[in-house]
Amino acid sequence: MFEARIFTLYPDLYPGPLGEGLYGKALNEKKWNLEIVNIRDSAKDKHKTVDDAPYGGGSGMLIRPDVIANSLDQKINPDEKVIYLSPKGKLFNQDVAKELSKKKKLNLICGHFEGIDQRVIDTRNIEELSIGDFILSGGETAAFVVLDVILRLLPGVIGNKNSVVEETFENGLLEYPQYTKPQVWEEKTVPEVLLSGDHSKIKDWRLSKSEAITRDRRPDMWQKYKKN
Repeated sequence: MFEARIFTLYPDLYPGPLGEGLYGKALNEKKWNLEIVNIRDSAKDKHKTVDDAPYGGGSGMLIRPDVIANSLDQKINPDEKVIYLSPKGKLFNQDVAKELSKKKKLNLICGHFEGIDQRVIDTRNIEELSIGDFILSGGETAAFVVLDVILRLLPGVIGNKNSVVEETFENGLLEYPQYTKPQVWEEKTVPEVLLSGDHSKIKDWRLSKSEAITRDRRPDMWQKYKKN
């Protein structure tokens, strides 16, 4: 069973969307497990202080190394994967999600303020991971994104296995357009090829559309796809 552990200053945010729909059903059926750890519980002073000003000056505050290390050390075994969700981390994508979905336990640290003391990252073998080139107010949103992508890859969580295989990024391309009933809507009709019943033609049409969309919207992906 896949187990996720989230270290956060805002434990009440969870499980949030991870407790709804197919993910919530899978959680209740123990197809995966979620543990929430309140970082503030590891603060030693009476005010439960978790942050302090950075050495060398600068704006904002940092999460103290003693607090976050105490929180981690109480929970994590040496062989477990630990990820700090950070804008300066390696970019998270579908391939990374596939690798992480194979882990039995995954620990996610949600940063706040200006981040966490570098010494914790260096001494606890923590990998930094970013969900994109933008800044969030905290790592909790990123944790939702990372787990959302991973959970749908787990056996038994998503009912239709083919829906996962055929999705965007799975073959190096963006997904083709999709249509459903009614056949005519606001004077627009479904492409004839999708009504033909000719699965070979449908497959070719979908591939051509995926290629065209990828070439137009993601030239970086298109160049990589052509090389392969």
